[in-house]
Amino acid sequence: QVQLEESGGGLVQAGDSLRLSCVTVGRTFSRLGMGWFRQAPGKEREYVASIGWIGGTTYYRDSVKWRFTISRDYDTKTLYLQMNSLKPEDTGVYYCAESRLTYKDEIDEYDAWGPGTQVTVSS
Repeated sequence: QVQLEESGGGLVQAGDSLRLSCVTVGRTFSRLGMGWFRQAPGKEREYVASIGWIGGTTYYRDSVKWRFTISRDYDTKTLYLQMNSLKPEDTGVYYCAESRLTYKDEIDEYDAWGPGTQVTVSS
């Protein structure tokens, strides 16, 4: 029933910043965690960051720690990803996702996904 939609992607140069948003249409009664994932051409989708929907505890993959910040606005049901010091290896389609079972990196436990937004970082 829930629908998610990402925005904020674009084409930037290495070292630039982007802020991604993910809006929710529907109820969040059963929402436990929200996550950001990305997929580069020819590669598997990978975990980027996640957050507990109620408590706000955050988690990150090692390669984005100290550069990316995940946050959420509980009242507006909006998820954010602030990306600083972007690198070419950050390029990919970024997806937000909802889980009723986890707030960490177990990708198989996320069961609602947005259509994605493209992030391209040139060198």
